[in-house]
Amino acid sequence: MSILIKNIQQLVQVHEHNTTIVKGSDMKTLPVLENAYLYIVDDTIIEYGVMEDCEGIHAEKIIDATGQIVLPSWCDSHTHLVYAGDRTSEFVDRINGLSYEEISNKGGGILNSAKKLQETSEEELFEQSLKRLNELIAMGTGAVEVKTGYGLTVEAELKMLRVIKHLKQESLATIIPTLLAAHAIPKDYKDNKEAYIKLITEELIPQAAALNITHFIDVFCEKGYFDIEDTETILKAGQAYNLRPKIHVNQFNILGGIALGVKHNALSVDHLEELNAEDIEALKTGDTIPVALPGCSYFLSMNYTKAREIIDAGLPLAIATDYNPGSSPSGNMNFIVSAACVKLKMTPEEAINAATINGAYAMGISSMYGSITRGKKANIIITKPMKHYSEIPYAFAHDPIEHVIINGQLLK
Repeated sequence: MSILIKNIQQLVQVHEHNTTIVKGSDMKTLPVLENAYLYIVDDTIIEYGVMEDCEGIHAEKIIDATGQIVLPSWCDSHTHLVYAGDRTSEFVDRINGLSYEEISNKGGGILNSAKKLQETSEEELFEQSLKRLNELIAMGTGAVEVKTGYGLTVEAELKMLRVIKHLKQESLATIIPTLLAAHAIPKDYKDNKEAYIKLITEELIPQAAALNITHFIDVFCEKGYFDIEDTETILKAGQAYNLRPKIHVNQFNILGGIALGVKHNALSVDHLEELNAEDIEALKTGDTIPVALPGCSYFLSMNYTKAREIIDAGLPLAIATDYNPGSSPSGNMNFIVSAACVKLKMTPEEAINAATINGAYAMGISSMYGSITRGKKANIIITKPMKHYSEIPYAFAHDPIEHVIINGQLLK
């Protein structure tokens, strides 16, 4: 199947050479072609340029994008979209004054999600998750990381991995599975965390690795969950099976998780609502990308990641949804791009870079996704009529998308 998109108002994120990450002041630059075309064959971007050079190109399907913006689909590098049920009651608890930690202490939070997931059949869990995934795709997400972490038993975690594998098989979207081996401490291990960590390192990680579904391992490094020593023990166990770290750090407290992530060559360190000068310096010493999750900050009414400090220090930054039932029950990357501008004080150019190329980098796939580059995969957003890409974050409550193309297939 070949597709020609012509008369494009702005073709956004165009790179002649394969750019895989954008850092610091370079994030303010977003390459754009005006009055452009884009030519796709099967699942690959073959050619692009200005309309005056479009003569002689023939395609099975022609899309006239007059007055519309075309850009790479969103790359959401941090989600928990495989879960059972919802946690609406906890939303009401927070409105009534309970904190995230207080809700967790009374049996809510992650433990609540784990109980529901353990009681849900694998097929039902798949059906719920596929519905969410399709909603994300319709909102412009073409590549998405999906974590386990709501199992809290070996079998339930493996069930989650099998569901994620099933999603990969059924969906055109690119899905990157991550084993969130240590998300919370189950009730049965409340007074014996060491035994649970032993279960993770000696049973869960080896069995998960044997399934050959994921190449990443994650830990919730946070006060009351898993401390620095716990996190390092689990990361080392994962690395013994070639699982690269992608870890939760600095959501509520600074424990030294960023430096630990860099030390262990983590692909990304995510959350960073709390950040200090030592964290910035640690990030400068490696290739680990920080990932901000403004949807979580919005929903929990907590601090936002200090994006300006990160970018102004010459570092890269990605943004993601943290889609989950408890602290960020939305997978809408259009809103995340807007929140990055409004709350993280990022420019539209920085936010779009963070949601495309840098989001792809945070999943290890930016050599093939995240920009309009010849030879890259054809995951494309075509917006509704608008004059400039800045209207995407500006009109924050509106759906900006008219068409979505995933792997060269027109879906919307």
